[in-house]
Amino acid sequence: MREPFEHAVDRHGATVLRVCRAVLGPGPDADDAWQETFLAALKAWATLDDDTNIEAWLVRVAQRKAIDVVRGRARRAVPTDELPDTVVSQRLPAEDADVWDAVARLPERQRLAVAYHYLGHLTHVETAELIGGTPAAVRRAAADGLKRLRTVYAAEGMDR
Repeated sequence: MREPFEHAVDRHGATVLRVCRAVLGPGPDADDAWQETFLAALKAWATLDDDTNIEAWLVRVAQRKAIDVVRGRARRAVPTDELPDTVVSQRLPAEDADVWDAVARLPERQRLAVAYHYLGHLTHVETAELIGGTPAAVRRAAADGLKRLRTVYAAEGMDR
């Protein structure tokens, strides 16, 4: 018997949000993707098989919603006559904002591999199905991403 939907949101919500933020960067787009993920999940909840890996399924839904946001960004025009005086920051107020910035600066393939494998808890095989390539290539991209993050943190003198 499957757990109630509310319990799935409580249990996997943070993981889905981490994946959305890693793919889209911190800010309202990631929050929107998180909400769209759980709206879609709620609609499909009754039709899921009882043996479905809920976390992996939610991460896949989040990945698709993140793609929708990226596509939407490309189509969205922002008309303006004047440029703003200040740059709008999408930094997280949380103490982990520097981590999200470092993840966001990774090359796309490394960022996605880190997000889906380490934050979304997908296997390298599942991650390869999402972003393309072989599991070995995904493992390499994730390892390269972590190596780059460690280099950034070592260079900035951060202890993580």
